[in-house]
Amino acid sequence: MSIYISGSLAYDRIMNFPDKFANHILPDKLHILNVCFLVNELKEKFGGTAGNIAYSLALLGERPTVLASVGSDFDRYEKWFRELDIGLEGVKKVQDVHSASAYITTDQADNQITAFHPGAMDIPTSGDFTSFETKDSLAIVSPGNLEDMQSYPRKYKQAGIPYIFDPGQNIPAFSGQQLEEMITGSEILIANDYELSLIMQATGLHKDELLKRTNALVTTLGEEGSIIEQSDRETIRVPAARAAEVKDPTGAGDAFRAGLIKGQVQGEGLENSAKIGANCASFCVEHVGTQDHSFDQQEFWQRYRANFG
Repeated sequence: MSIYISGSLAYDRIMNFPDKFANHILPDKLHILNVCFLVNELKEKFGGTAGNIAYSLALLGERPTVLASVGSDFDRYEKWFRELDIGLEGVKKVQDVHSASAYITTDQADNQITAFHPGAMDIPTSGDFTSFETKDSLAIVSPGNLEDMQSYPRKYKQAGIPYIFDPGQNIPAFSGQQLEEMITGSEILIANDYELSLIMQATGLHKDELLKRTNALVTTLGEEGSIIEQSDRETIRVPAARAAEVKDPTGAGDAFRAGLIKGQVQGEGLENSAKIGANCASFCVEHVGTQDHSFDQQEFWQRYRANFG
């Protein structure tokens, strides 16, 4: 089955500050803030919503196609994805522009200061990729270029391709009317509980009204699992899968989405798909970084059986 993932591809530059930010900021001088933090570590990680989802799908034995814009510095990321056999036919390369980048500094109290530069993500891809396989396909529209997030749902509806709509942190960038248009006709609307509240506030639609526009609503609740809601069906709660050790929850949501997609392309129902998603997320949280976890098929399904029977 063909899987299309639109969203962001980004470099995450992660730095550790060996002190507390509060010790270097004078509260009475916040109006003229001018600080410099000397960090003792810098790690470059591959990230972005589309990249993270595609990575976990590759571990699950799928070959998704990523739809995103990248800059002239994409060579390291491209090599990584080609080794994983992830489809890059839908990646648009923009010269003289950097790929999206997040610069994240964490202090000893786990406070974070993040600067995000969208770079090439500001440039839409939707006009360049039209070679969709319309049979046996599934797509997900995840946070990325705003124009892409609006245009791909239209393209998928025209082509008859079922799609998951995942607006995430970009929800405030759209009007209620725009969100309603993107949700309408989707196979699944997925969001965490806070994001769902923002969607309902922006659109003025309650859950039952949203379920007239999408076939299913999946609400993620972090360590409390997820909730599946469909019209005229009982609400289903899916627990989180147990991890050996939780080191970093960053990227767990993207890993969950990859597992959910894997279940759907296997023909599973939503409950089992969400369980596969939870199982995939449990591997992600055991590592620092969104594409640092790994597993083989035997290991993955052995843990699945241990968690869900």
